[in-house]
Amino acid sequence: MSKKTGAKEPRDAAAPAAEAAAPPVDPRLLVREEGFAGYWSEFRRKLRSGELGSLPVVVGLIVIGLVFQLRDSAFLGAENLSNLFVTAAGTGLIAVGIVFVLILGEIDLSVGSVSGLAAAVLAVLNVHHGVPEWLALVIALVTGALAGVLHGFFFARIGVPAFVVTLAGLLGWNGLMLQVLGSNGTINLDDSGLVADLTNHYFTDISAAYGLATLGAAVFFLASWRDSRRREAAGVPSRPLSEIVLRTAVLAVPAYAVAWLLNQYKGLPLALVIFLGVVVALDFVLRRTSYGRKIFALGGSVEAARRAGVNVAAVRISVFALSGTMAALGGMFLASQINAANQSSGAGSLLMNAIAAAVIGGTSLFGGRGSTWSALLGVLVIQSIASGMALLGIASAVQYMITGAVLLAAVVIDSLSRRTQKTAGRV
Repeated sequence: MSKKTGAKEPRDAAAPAAEAAAPPVDPRLLVREEGFAGYWSEFRRKLRSGELGSLPVVVGLIVIGLVFQLRDSAFLGAENLSNLFVTAAGTGLIAVGIVFVLILGEIDLSVGSVSGLAAAVLAVLNVHHGVPEWLALVIALVTGALAGVLHGFFFARIGVPAFVVTLAGLLGWNGLMLQVLGSNGTINLDDSGLVADLTNHYFTDISAAYGLATLGAAVFFLASWRDSRRREAAGVPSRPLSEIVLRTAVLAVPAYAVAWLLNQYKGLPLALVIFLGVVVALDFVLRRTSYGRKIFALGGSVEAARRAGVNVAAVRISVFALSGTMAALGGMFLASQINAANQSSGAGSLLMNAIAAAVIGGTSLFGGRGSTWSALLGVLVIQSIASGMALLGIASAVQYMITGAVLLAAVVIDSLSRRTQKTAGRV
């Protein structure tokens, strides 16, 4: 009897202690309660654990802007910035497709050739065969998608490494482009047509640029507020309204500044509107849909994704199809800049710039991490370097070296970040 009583005593004594124990508190709630000091501590913790996000590229953009502005005051002028955005659109759209492939942990070396082939198909159909320009553009985009499906099929179904498949595509589609263009080698497009307008049309009404800035800030605020209310209703940590307002202001200030600058020149470029629209739409696909989660899952672990019921082959094929489509769309913008399709379409440094833009912007070469905003930030870095060098009259050889150094720095930061996160148990 005494043994039984003695056996119960520890449990009876522990019961009041368990009841008196405080419930676990989410660290993010403590951060917000501590105010600025809490956020500063959280920022330092993220730096130590390698959770850098887009911070390095944003800091890099600021440094690049300051350096070139001090050397030439025209760098941050309305005309130069407007031209920078328009020129960046073509390469940036291609880089968006590259982001999806990199998240899978793969590579697509064919995007330059696919963009050139799409431009050639458009030009031949429209100029030589009289196909309406809008229909020729659709067929050109379908051509890019089919090229991507072919790459994805050989990779996902046959088992050929993506590097080899897309390297073959780089050579093969470039040859087909030359064949399609014929002996002349250059086909001029209608300078007042649909494709020409992609980079030559501007919304001159000042309300267009300010309206886009307002729309962006409003959508960001509403999306953040809605997400916060949903999290609050579910009983999980959520951002307070004051933080949402502050984040919206941080976004709105540069947005309105850019809108003001654009209105000092020709107005809001159509190319920028389309580029931002694609980035936002595909960012939603990546972060808010089951399809996007499947892509991230494959980039994290193919076997784990397969065991979770993900159709690995279908997702891989669809990602390469998307990459081909984005390459074709980027090719339309590049053709619009010169108002022609020629033998140099998709050649030169286009492929390397598209891949570099995705990586510099923060997409990991190791797969499983990235965002369409990476393409936007990365291409702005590359185009800012090119624009600044051109203003200062510096040789293109130096531009290549600097871009290469920036790319290497981005990969080094990514590698160190992953190593730090692994040490901290975050990966």
